[in-house]
Amino acid sequence: MRRLREGCPWDREQTFETIAPYTIEEAYEVAGAIEDEDWVHLKDELGDLLFQVVFHARMAEERALFDFGGVVEAVTTKMIARHPHVFGGHETPGSAAAQTVAWEELKRSERASRPGGILDDVPRALPALLRAEKLQKRAGSVGFDWENAPKVVEKIAEEAGEIAEAQAAGAGPEKIEEEVGDLLFAVANLARHLKVDPEKALRSANAKFVRRFRAIEAGLAARGKTPAQASLDEMEALWVEAKKGE
Repeated sequence: MRRLREGCPWDREQTFETIAPYTIEEAYEVAGAIEDEDWVHLKDELGDLLFQVVFHARMAEERALFDFGGVVEAVTTKMIARHPHVFGGHETPGSAAAQTVAWEELKRSERASRPGGILDDVPRALPALLRAEKLQKRAGSVGFDWENAPKVVEKIAEEAGEIAEAQAAGAGPEKIEEEVGDLLFAVANLARHLKVDPEKALRSANAKFVRRFRAIEAGLAARGKTPAQASLDEMEALWVEAKKGE
């Protein structure tokens, strides 16, 4: 990485800000390889992600902020502190669920020792759906939460109604966007209450849509048509067939 920064014009010009989007992209490609169970590809993607860590660490070293060794030391220290039952002689939790509770309590203690509000360190760069879940979880840790999932379902219905009301009132695009955002935020909250990963659920829904739409394309191709040449009724009928086939 040092040689790249010294000898490659592109690498030399990069900054934390310009490399951050690539880091996020590589993390998603790791997740994609796991989802596809493509283990050969996973090895490559983990290497790409590791390269991103090295890239950031090298830029930090150039600014005399920290180096790669400091990155490793910091995460090692953190993991030891958060696993007292492994490294500190404490009693081992009886289950993974109990360990999760203990883990969250340790993180809560760490946050309490830092200045600022409890939502301050939820990264703004997270995908919006994931950040919504984390914000709600953090607020819920101090009791600011809906009592149960049915209450959230009621809130979802309320938010959907407000979208319809805004449309009927001739609201502008900014107001409609706000109401849609409220609806999505409530749906993320429902997923959390039901212990469903909203990102995973939406990825699965995306994959299902792609699969069924491809079935529509195949069905139309057998008739010598493209989707642009077909009616909505034709495509809907093929969608239903694909759904039944699954």
